[in-house]
Amino acid sequence: MDNNTIYLNVKELQKREKREKIKSIMREVYAALEEKGYNSINQICGYLVSSDPTYITNHNNARALITQVEREDILEAITEEYIEKM
Repeated sequence: MDNNTIYLNVKELQKREKREKIKSIMREVYAALEEKGYNSINQICGYLVSSDPTYITNHNNARALITQVEREDILEAITEEYIEKM
């Protein structure tokens, strides 16, 4: 195994870990919005389009969770997940 292979493996592992963190956060945010009776998809889309965190409830610390991750990273993870399932 050469240095490039090790670098690629580490980079791929970091990407997977980041993606799993985003998935976990999005599940928690979705659940918090559902618990409060919101249309979760509309609220998440509103946040992603506008960057206004008030689209996300404070319930169960959802707003703080979602703002831990860059919106662009969330959009990238959602797009990758969607494309993989096509």
